[in-house]
This record gives sequence, C-alpha cells and structure tokens, in this order.
Amino acid sequence: MLELFVKGGPFMVPLALMLLFGIAVGIERLWTLTWAGINVKFFFIEVQQAFRWGGAEGAAEVFSNTRGPVASVLHAGVLSLDRGLEHSEKAIEESGTIEMAFLERGMVWLSTVANIAPLLGFLGTVSGMINAFEAIADAGDVEPSIVAGGISEALITTASGLLIAIPIQALHNFFVSRIDKIIIDMQESSNQFIDELIQAGYSGEENGE
Repeated sequence: MLELFVKGGPFMVPLALMLLFGIAVGIERLWTLTWAGINVKFFFIEVQQAFRWGGAEGAAEVFSNTRGPVASVLHAGVLSLDRGLEHSEKAIEESGTIEMAFLERGMVWLSTVANIAPLLGFLGTVSGMINAFEAIADAGDVEPSIVAGGISEALITTASGLLIAIPIQALHNFFVSRIDKIIIDMQESSNQFIDELIQAGYSGEENGE
C-alpha cells in the first residue's frame, strides 16, 4: 500500500488528506443523524397522552426529555403557547429552520470531497502522462521501462480519486435521505401538534394554561 502511495506521485498527498477529511465529516454526520432520529409514531402518542393529562406543561416535559430536532421544534412551540397559537406556530417554524441548518451542516464538505477527489485524480493522471512523455523525450526511444513510471502514476491517482469519491458520494446520498426523513417527521409532527392544540381549544388570541 505504501509502495502504491509513493508511486502515485505528489497528488496522492492531497488525495489522502481529502479521504481523511471525508471520513471525519462522515463519522460526525453519522453520529449526529443517528442521535437525531427517533420513533416519531411512539413519540407523538406519548405527547398526546402527556398533553391530555398535563396540558402544555406535560407536553413540554416530554419534549425536554426527548432528544432530537423533532422534540426541539415542538418544545419551541409549546414554550410560546402562552402568547397564543399564532406565536406558537411561528416559533415552530423558526426552530424548524434552525434545526434544518443543523442537520445539513457539513453536507457541503462531503459533496466537495466527492467532486474534487476524482478531479485531483485526473490531474495526477495528466501529471503522470507528462512525466512519461518527458522520459521518452529524454531517452529518445519508446521502451516500456521508460514510460512505466509515468503511466503507473497516472493510473494510481485516477483509481485513488475514484475510490475516494464513490463511497463518499454514497455516504452523502445516504445522509441526504436521512435528513429528508427527519425533516418530514418534523413537519408532520408539527402539523399534528397544532391540530392537537386546536382541538384542545387554543386559538390565535387565547393563552395557554
């Protein structure tokens, strides 16, 4: 492995750095998105029970004891409920925007690695071919042993760029689907909670309990 790294030439260093950076961001995103996910169905059943038995305070206690953006968004809404349903809806919307930014943080870096890694690999390919032609020019003859080093550098950097980009892109796509699901969960839970408030008699001008 080390021998291939050396044969790949100078572009293997930035490729290796991009790989390490992509892995670091991927691990952080995996941990964050795993932590952010909850079973929304069971969560909202618990919220409904707490709200019907303990009102806004009961629901707020469930939200504060539940991890993730879904609970955080609803918690923001219930904390603003004393100013009326309209303020509660606005608080939910604002909190949802913040949570979405939190979920999407770092995704641009994964996309950057997936896009730049193959370009660096191709740049290494060009460098390797230039070295191969320079070797031919210096020797004045075409022999496999003369061009082998340059061609080897070209192929190794190309393969390395693709080997980095493919899994990082797959990881990025997986995270995007995960984020989309959490956002949908936030939207559906918010709508259900607003409906629950309306059924409980809250209106745009009424105060909470």
